[in-house]
Amino acid sequence: MISAICGAQTKQTGPVISDYGAVWPIEEPDYVTRLDEPLKVVFDIMDSPEDPGQINARIETAARFLNMHAQSGVPTTNLHVALVVHNKASKDIINRTAYKERFGIENPNEPLVKQLIEAGVQVVFCGQSSLSRGFPREETIEGVQLGLSAMTALIQLQNDGYRLIKF
Repeated sequence: MISAICGAQTKQTGPVISDYGAVWPIEEPDYVTRLDEPLKVVFDIMDSPEDPGQINARIETAARFLNMHAQSGVPTTNLHVALVVHNKASKDIINRTAYKERFGIENPNEPLVKQLIEAGVQVVFCGQSSLSRGFPREETIEGVQLGLSAMTALIQLQNDGYRLIKF
């Protein structure tokens, strides 16, 4: 019976990020999501797949967060999302030209990152990672902000009421 019920449902993208972030609809949860309060989250994005042709699932988590809550009735005005990108994930926020020069293919994360930025997600790139990993500001996707460090951005966002999610 459980498999029949689960089999009837399908994951859905949107309404915030149309091409990424598919989630399962949860009908009548016991732990009810409060629709009338802000959800402020910062995702610490430091890992990346070894395969340069693979999307970073950690970045897509932000799309899942937005879509899941919007599908559940949380007004998008209550959804505040930031990504702090550093370490191995630095490569995932460079533009297609720079990515192609380095890896021989276009950045598979660029369309996702652009949709997130268009949806109001703040993407902060660690300045220390930019220099230590050789990804200058000029090579980042348009809309990515360069910060002093991931540590600084994580602290400041949490001081502003954002809650840290590290997965």
